[in-house]
Amino acid sequence: MNATTASEHGVASPNTGIRVFILDDHELVRRGLQDLLESEGFVVVGMSGSAAEAARRIPALHPDVAILDARLPDGTGIEVCRDVHSVDETINCLILTSYDDEQALRGAVLAGASGYVLKEIGGSDLIGALRRAARGESLFDADLKAMIIQGLAEPKRVDPRVASLTRQERRVLELVGEGLTNRQIGERMLLAEKTVKNYVSSLLAKLGFERRTQAAVHMAHHSSPDQ
Repeated sequence: MNATTASEHGVASPNTGIRVFILDDHELVRRGLQDLLESEGFVVVGMSGSAAEAARRIPALHPDVAILDARLPDGTGIEVCRDVHSVDETINCLILTSYDDEQALRGAVLAGASGYVLKEIGGSDLIGALRRAARGESLFDADLKAMIIQGLAEPKRVDPRVASLTRQERRVLELVGEGLTNRQIGERMLLAEKTVKNYVSSLLAKLGFERRTQAAVHMAHHSSPDQ
């Protein structure tokens, strides 16, 4: 039953009183979301197209849910969520994005967001997501969330020999692991083939290997350190 029909029959909308802040750098998107939410009984307490402004205003307005655009000219919704939670962890944040980005998904979980949804989501599904977020529920798959948090708390051990390599040597090692020749690595990294050969000789010496095939096998069984 939609909000109009409910009010006509004297039935309160389940969304009545849920306070929402909208952050998106496109005015048409903000207005569209405002019209949708207000027609469903939500109360839009504020809107902004700036990450910096939103980070200041949201804690003061204390909405039940903040809808945060993932990418903005002066920052990201994930950064805003992190900033807001540093002031008030009780404010629920929902990241809204046009891109299905694994790194952003991880960032949203670690920032304490309630969920991460694509802008192509249907209106009724968005309403449901906001309602759940307002209740303090997480929209993330529980197992996925646990894996992301555990991965942060228990990082993979790095082979100290690989850790001793320079950034360029690690990149060359990764490409050796992919089976590329020196010429192909040079084309990928915009380096002379002779330069690549020197990098390969250096990294093999540091790793204690005699042949590049040993390095390739090593890469197949070990993760390189974060760059």
